[in-house]
Amino acid sequence: MIIDSHIYLFTPIDSPEGPNKSTQRIRWAQSSYSGHHQPAWRIKDRQVADSSLIGAKKRRDIGGLPDVNFRADHEYGRIVWTIDGEDYTKQFLPPNLKNMEYTPYSAISEMDYAGVDMALIHTDPMLVRDVDFLHKCVAEFPDRFRTMVPVDEWDVKHNVDKILEKLVYSISELNLHAIKFHTSLVENELKKDWSSGPLKYFWDTATSLGVPIFFTLGTGYADSNDNIPTQQSGYHSELKILCDWMEKYPNNICSLTHGFPWRIFIENDQIKLPNWIWSPFSGNNCNIEVCLPVRIGDIFEYPYKEAWNPLHQMVNNIGSSNLLWGTDMPFQNRFCTYTQSRKWIENHCDFLDDKDIEMIMGGTVKRILNI
Repeated sequence: MIIDSHIYLFTPIDSPEGPNKSTQRIRWAQSSYSGHHQPAWRIKDRQVADSSLIGAKKRRDIGGLPDVNFRADHEYGRIVWTIDGEDYTKQFLPPNLKNMEYTPYSAISEMDYAGVDMALIHTDPMLVRDVDFLHKCVAEFPDRFRTMVPVDEWDVKHNVDKILEKLVYSISELNLHAIKFHTSLVENELKKDWSSGPLKYFWDTATSLGVPIFFTLGTGYADSNDNIPTQQSGYHSELKILCDWMEKYPNNICSLTHGFPWRIFIENDQIKLPNWIWSPFSGNNCNIEVCLPVRIGDIFEYPYKEAWNPLHQMVNNIGSSNLLWGTDMPFQNRFCTYTQSRKWIENHCDFLDDKDIEMIMGGTVKRILNI
């Protein structure tokens, strides 16, 4: 059984979402587009442009975004903004996204062609946080989808009871399957330790629901005392917090989305992983996604030879039974086809045996989600 552990489904990115008809998604998109590494360009002549100009002075401050008429161009299937009378864009989302949405039907069409049996839907502020929409996707296609529940990470300190009410309802009543948590979205004062303090009450309830927690780790706060290169120090700090969280909740299964932040470990056109990166995997409860094309596909080309050795290291240090294949669909279509996102692992990594491939390509996520 082939299972993609990381896809998104979402309604038009500029449409109101959820029972409260929230229109915040397009603002979250502007914040995300401002800092994403994909290049921006001026539409009239494709001249490379600086997308940081559309961001807030404080990262993730969606209330402080400049007015640049940030909008969805449904005709071309892309995001557009205007500065000094000139229109700009970038392909954070893949080109020509029909109606600026990614429906269950679009996903299943891709899955059928690539031979993917099931997929796990993730959540994100700019894409989908509507649990009723997520539940509908699973209810309509129960053999094809599982889904996570979103958390308003930036609001946990102030509205934890409301957030937990939604979380409990989603898991207990709607029977959704996992929890997604972005550590970079918690309030700045909590980022130095999102495992305890004001978040302890949240985690005590969240971990009692009996579903896995999927963490999207940030780059954290650099610790000048840890003797780690500056560009890696923040992530090193994040892993230390994760290890603290795992000690507090030793029976809870967790997984790291996207895998490691591959770009900060590239040296001389090679991915070099430090020894400290394996620290969360000494037991069996921490899993990690094998998701490389969408993260480094603008640097390396299919079949991603530069990723073979890091994957070999992951198998040796973590074990294939704790690795799960994910693609970030539809985003990964910027760089390769859905089929290629399978084949670089299945056809080119000779160090993997049949059991390794079985676990990475579906077995691990079956175990995590009790499929």
